[in-house]
Amino acid sequence: MNKKVQVQHWGLIDYQEAWDRQEGMFADTIAQKVANRSRPAEEQLPTSNYLIFCEHPHVYTLGKSGHETNLLANDDFLKTIGATYHRINRGGDITYHGPGQLVGYPILDLDNFFTDIHRYMRLLEEAVIRTLADYGLVAGRIEGLGSERLTGVWLGEGVQAGGLTTTGPARKICAMGVKASRWVTMHGFALNVNTDLSYFGHIVPCGITDKAVTSLSAELGRPVEMTEVAGIMQRHLAALFEMEIV
Repeated sequence: MNKKVQVQHWGLIDYQEAWDRQEGMFADTIAQKVANRSRPAEEQLPTSNYLIFCEHPHVYTLGKSGHETNLLANDDFLKTIGATYHRINRGGDITYHGPGQLVGYPILDLDNFFTDIHRYMRLLEEAVIRTLADYGLVAGRIEGLGSERLTGVWLGEGVQAGGLTTTGPARKICAMGVKASRWVTMHGFALNVNTDLSYFGHIVPCGITDKAVTSLSAELGRPVEMTEVAGIMQRHLAALFEMEIV
């Protein structure tokens, strides 16, 4: 097991460029795993793990299980607000990325940690919940109808937050969507920090019609330093996954 994780900060990067770079790293990791299978144990090479932080220019992305009707704007309107649109190969429905939103792309070989995709998603959520707690916010999860969960991190009424009291209407602060193959992950989470929330008005976020969105700065009433949030997130992810950050 190789628990070393390389942290990379890509800054503000075009969504397509970040996607292509992720795909390359993802494919290389899988290729290494496949190659190891034909080698004796003593000749196998450790697979790499990455944790990428970045921001994107205004963009809407639709997951493979999503519905285009949840995008409420046409191409001409998207041009007027400086936004682009991509269909992508992660799970989930439609979401928005933009400046002031901390996007995290863990590209991990879960064979180095644990082979449980549900546990993986819950630990990503937990890292966000703990990060928000460091800013004095009570956040948690929402159980959907029946056994269906509403993935991501939420504040407000109906939030399961470890017995702590939550106030106000339910509002989403962090969206998540991942892809995994041969236990290698890509895509990840998008935490609204200083995000322009008006851009969410042009979609049905994650296909959910009856709940709002929020940001860290909206909840605190002040801007928040992005590098500070990334550092706190990195610390909590490292602790939860028992990563060795390099």
